[in-house]
Amino acid sequence: MSVLAAIAVILLLIVVHELGHFLAARLQGIHVNRFSIGFGPILWRYQGSKTEYAVRALPLGGFVGFPDDDPDSNIPEDDPDLLRNRPILDRALVISAGVIANLIFAYLILVLQVGGTGILNGFNYEPGILVPQVISADSPAARAGIRSGDIILSVGGKTLNASEESLSQFKEIIQSSPEQPLSMSIDRNGRQETVEVKPQPDSNGQGRIGVQLAPNGDPIYRRPHSIFEVLGLGAERFQTIFVGTAQGFYQLITDFGDTASQLASPVKIVQQGSEVAKADALNLLLFGAIISINLAIINILPLPALDGGQLFFLLVEGLRGKPVPVHIQDGFMQSGMLVLLGLGVFLIVRDTTQLEWVQELMR
Repeated sequence: MSVLAAIAVILLLIVVHELGHFLAARLQGIHVNRFSIGFGPILWRYQGSKTEYAVRALPLGGFVGFPDDDPDSNIPEDDPDLLRNRPILDRALVISAGVIANLIFAYLILVLQVGGTGILNGFNYEPGILVPQVISADSPAARAGIRSGDIILSVGGKTLNASEESLSQFKEIIQSSPEQPLSMSIDRNGRQETVEVKPQPDSNGQGRIGVQLAPNGDPIYRRPHSIFEVLGLGAERFQTIFVGTAQGFYQLITDFGDTASQLASPVKIVQQGSEVAKADALNLLLFGAIISINLAIINILPLPALDGGQLFFLLVEGLRGKPVPVHIQDGFMQSGMLVLLGLGVFLIVRDTTQLEWVQELMR
């Protein structure tokens, strides 16, 4: 059920994104002839008075279709309500509306999570620190045998006590010990083990072992004082996630060699979402907000086949006073689609082979 919950969240975010494009067009009176969730063969179809609604077999995205691109459309080419005949600002709003919808939806999710869980007011700390997730099967932590859910009790002879400082102490030891073997004592389901981890240096020379960390203990929550506190804290969490995600994409672009292994396919994203759902259903809201913000930032990048690529052509059109020739746009988009499709297939194969049950079959 946790896997289905994660898939449902991702599909909901796709619907939100495409609904943003759809509503931005329809509210401006622009013709829309298709609204589709997924790609490939049609599983379900409904023909409305103006638009065909469909669900397709491959739930890896969606699209909103316009009669501008339909050779069978009977709408005159000079119709002022065709998307291509609208002013640049109208078209820019339609193209960017999916990104805007994902960002607004992410904020609303975070507000709902804050309202549902309450305001964090500390922890009942226990010894050690928790490893909610091992980032990849190739990380130093994974190679040493550390698993998601483990509790690290000590590192390099330093005991991690039941305190707020344990997390920062652990990070300081790891960052200051690149390429140095460190002995760690871990608790796994009540059984203690000892492993040896060798942190890898990052681009700044600091050690990394490839795990997410969290305090070991039960969080303490209090009721919000007002709706304004909930809205404000939701905005703070939104800003933190957005800035962190944007910085991550910047690092990926500027230091691709060291960060490419962090790219994840839908398989990995669903796996991570299912683990979150198992731990806490309300945390699935946080997972949804993070993915929604990621979708927004990815789509606004000026890359072929993405919203940002189309906005780039609008910018060029505004600067040169006339549209970029259609054959150039089509070639740019089609070549970009092939690259993205190839990358997607590679990531899906890589992440599928790293799933635990697949690795068991391969042994």
